[in-house]
Amino acid sequence: MENILLPSLVTRFIKHLESQEKSSFTIVAYKKDLEQFVGYLSSQEVADIREIKKNNIDGFINKLINDGYTKKSASRKLNSIRTFFRYLKNDGVIEQNPSLDVSHPKYIQSAPRIFSKLEYRALRDFAKEEPRTYALIDILLQTGIKIGELAALKIEDIKDATIHVSQYGKTASRDIPLNKAVKKSIEDYLKSRPGLTNSGHLFITRTGHPLLIRNIRQIISRCFREVGIEKATVNDFRNTFIAHQLRNGASVEYIAKLVGHRRLSSTERFLNVVKEEIQKKEGLGEL
Repeated sequence: MENILLPSLVTRFIKHLESQEKSSFTIVAYKKDLEQFVGYLSSQEVADIREIKKNNIDGFINKLINDGYTKKSASRKLNSIRTFFRYLKNDGVIEQNPSLDVSHPKYIQSAPRIFSKLEYRALRDFAKEEPRTYALIDILLQTGIKIGELAALKIEDIKDATIHVSQYGKTASRDIPLNKAVKKSIEDYLKSRPGLTNSGHLFITRTGHPLLIRNIRQIISRCFREVGIEKATVNDFRNTFIAHQLRNGASVEYIAKLVGHRRLSSTERFLNVVKEEIQKKEGLGEL
């Protein structure tokens, strides 16, 4: 049987993904997951694809959880393994897909964290003294974009009435309307921005280099600490934006388009959260 050794089959699968023009994020994720799986199988002295049984895959998933991976992460890695085996079966390399008999670890998806009116007002008040920080927070809060999308923004992406967000991973490119508040925060930041720079990026360091994702995360984390917001992440700005849009009566389809959700179910999961907010008579108010 040709190409029965696991490492060569993983390489073959990755080349297939590249030929399908999958995003670099997707390819890297599959590569890491499968290399980790192959490493585990090697420790079990399994190198031939035909030797892999259900108990080998179960053993890998259980080891992940015992090593501290969340059940959600382990479940995602099982999806990578299933896609790999499905490819091998369709390609005639194997006759049976042993991963189909492996159950996903059950986990409870926690409710999305949404900032209260007091929390997002405190963040904006704290950031007002620093135009760059204020613009970062306002864009996150008023557009719901991801941190990677924020870091990739160019000056040319800011139009009079919209912000253009380029494709990032699986999230499609899109144009998001800008309200007066966020337009003003961007204008104020651009006035204070260092002038001598060759970078076309919107957000830059004081020395003119593009502001990286880790830099933005550090800035936002400092804001959280200073105003006493605990157990929050940058993604919670996105959650708050979605909840605010729903609270104001926007349709699930419209919001999904704004934030780049590929599945409506990703947006719909916020409906129950917003219903609970309304029941508690704790509206999100005006952002």
